[in-house]
Amino acid sequence: MSVVGVVLAAGAGSRFGGEVKQLAPFRGRPLVTWPVAALRAGGVDDVVVVLGAHAEEVAAAVDADTVVAQDWAEGLSASLRCGAAAAVARGADAVVVVLGDQPLLSGAAVAKVVEARDPATAIAVRATYGGAPGHPTLIESTMFTAIAELRGDTGARELLRGAAFVICDGLGSPVDADTPELLALLAAAQDAP
Repeated sequence: MSVVGVVLAAGAGSRFGGEVKQLAPFRGRPLVTWPVAALRAGGVDDVVVVLGAHAEEVAAAVDADTVVAQDWAEGLSASLRCGAAAAVARGADAVVVVLGDQPLLSGAAVAKVVEARDPATAIAVRATYGGAPGHPTLIESTMFTAIAELRGDTGARELLRGAAFVICDGLGSPVDADTPELLALLAAAQDAP
């Protein structure tokens, strides 16, 4: 089984006050490096970071392969399409999708989602926290064609109605740092990835 980790980190971070959000410091490292580390800690060694805004700057800070979503300004679907295409090129059976601004994702949650994979019964596996679905999300390769058709600033939520769910309460946090204030709150939290 080949599972590729996909970190969606292409956005401009417009709510982040002009700073390059992906490079904002979090506990001594750039923000985008934390979800990459969570994927690897969860046993996903093949990781691709999808870039767009500030691609060259962000690529220099990331210890993983990168791809650039040229149409990143279209929104989340462009990043997801680009990540799925990179996974296809790598011959992936599935992808584990996380967001580039989720510094408290845990490797334990990634591992739990991957372990719950059963392509015979579900097209995807979604982590839940407090009953709400979040990331990481594992998506089977059978969904890659549908992902390629997504448009606009939406992810794969509508495509994942047949997903299985795995409870990840207590395994890090799926909160994404949309503002500098929220990033500071997350940095002060005790939930280490």
